[in-house]
Amino acid sequence: MKVFTRKLILFLSLVLFEGCLVRSEKVSYDYTASIECVKEPEKPLYGGGIISSAEAPAHKSAGGKKLLMAKTKSSAPVKGSVLKVELQKDHHYALSAWLQLSKGAGDISAVIVTPDGKFNTAGVIAAQSGCWTLLKGGATSFAEGKGDLFFESNSTAEIMAESIALQGFSFDEWKAHRDEDLRQERKKKVKITVESDGSPVPDAELSVEWVAKGFPLGNAMTKEILDMPEYEEWFTKRFKWATMENEMKWYSTEFHEGHEEYEVADKMLELAQKHNISVRGHNVLWDDQSHQMEWVSKLSLPKLKEAVAKRLKSVVSRYAGKLIHWDVVNENLHFNFFEDKLGKDASGEIFKEVAKLDDKPILFMNEFNTLEQPNDPAPLPTKYLAKLKQIQSYAGKDLKYGIGLESHFDKPNIPYMRGSLDTLAAAKVPIWLTEVDVTKGPKQVEYLEEVMREGFAHPGVKGIVLWAAWHAKGCYVMCLTDNNFKNLPVGDTIDKLLEEWRKVPEKAKTDDKGVFEAELFHGEYNVTVKHKSLKEPVVRTVDLDSKSEATIKA
Repeated sequence: MKVFTRKLILFLSLVLFEGCLVRSEKVSYDYTASIECVKEPEKPLYGGGIISSAEAPAHKSAGGKKLLMAKTKSSAPVKGSVLKVELQKDHHYALSAWLQLSKGAGDISAVIVTPDGKFNTAGVIAAQSGCWTLLKGGATSFAEGKGDLFFESNSTAEIMAESIALQGFSFDEWKAHRDEDLRQERKKKVKITVESDGSPVPDAELSVEWVAKGFPLGNAMTKEILDMPEYEEWFTKRFKWATMENEMKWYSTEFHEGHEEYEVADKMLELAQKHNISVRGHNVLWDDQSHQMEWVSKLSLPKLKEAVAKRLKSVVSRYAGKLIHWDVVNENLHFNFFEDKLGKDASGEIFKEVAKLDDKPILFMNEFNTLEQPNDPAPLPTKYLAKLKQIQSYAGKDLKYGIGLESHFDKPNIPYMRGSLDTLAAAKVPIWLTEVDVTKGPKQVEYLEEVMREGFAHPGVKGIVLWAAWHAKGCYVMCLTDNNFKNLPVGDTIDKLLEEWRKVPEKAKTDDKGVFEAELFHGEYNVTVKHKSLKEPVVRTVDLDSKSEATIKA
């Protein structure tokens, strides 16, 4: 995998802004994002945050140029220049800036050097000359003192920056904002009325239990679930959404040309349906050359076209109406096997054909490192959206599109993750974290919980699927259980979150009007009603996912 190689730049003893500390307990996180390259930049978020908007005096650089970072009416090159800022310990810093190049096109990265001397890539965008592109991202400071902010590019052009903002949030403030977003996005005030013979039932005891719907939180599963009741019990007790790890992929269903085998995938889908589990289709095609069967790699162009058409018709038609999603051309920002051979519009054509065969599922691009790694140039949020736009321009904007973010983390940069989600959400396409895991290490549990909470609370994210499918010989990266299906620490973390995000009131009762009101997470619930006037408890299922009121006739 290629990664972004930082160009060496000359640090100049040049202060363009003196950082001034701006503290306000009332500052809310701003999800504003733009995905257009515009003629004029917008005003800075947070009024600039800790970056002063006062005009700085001109300074002469080693090259003899006069560099000036001015107010919003004008801008100046900042390449090779450093903005000095005061950073606080244990703070997340949200960064935004409008950027362009003086000529051509290229990538621009923002780097925050924290007081402990660590260089943190806070964000990277694809930029061009003649218009302004918004970068959103950030970094975390675990130390207090002076820090630096600078921009660099893989282009030889000068970088122009405007409306730069850097806003700090203490860890507690960040958490409080996230909890408030969660409350607004994932919960609602609901009203349940209990009646008997047309009259309200006051003081009825209610037992409320989440059973389905709500925010989708699922996991990957393997074929081993078919032969292991203990695996089946462990999985189905927790998850109502699933992805087959490998069993629907082309190399699993037609490893040998002309010999299709769907028995395993069919049985796994049957098991999921038995437990009311919604399944994501993964995947129609995979653009990675290394994952093509030998016989596919050797096909002539006409034969490859025939094979792709057959694959589409075979797998999509077989599961038409049975899946909620398809990952259509997997990882086609990093890889381009099919586009290299079939043309630049191959991905768009495949999306279009999949939609013809089954118009029910949401059709996803699915990529890694868009959230996880800002230094990987291939899947940057701006490049992801450019690819999505290219597919839409060919296949049509009326198709059901989804943004799939694999989310394979090592050490997450939480402010960068949120800023990237802001940018992607501006496309107004549902976002799913499709393959969440965190590499093993001393902070694996902590990092996993942070990633899950960020995804769950973000307004643009519509579902999360873990990539923690169990294997007897070891999981891909992250196992939730041991081989006896006893939770490992990361499994306990997921159980804790599931319990928290499906929590219901205890000892609930109706008031004197037979009404119970509460704030609940979205979902479908079984409600058990007990009352002295009833011969036996009454159990009803109420849908509080799309509705906020329900009447139970006892």
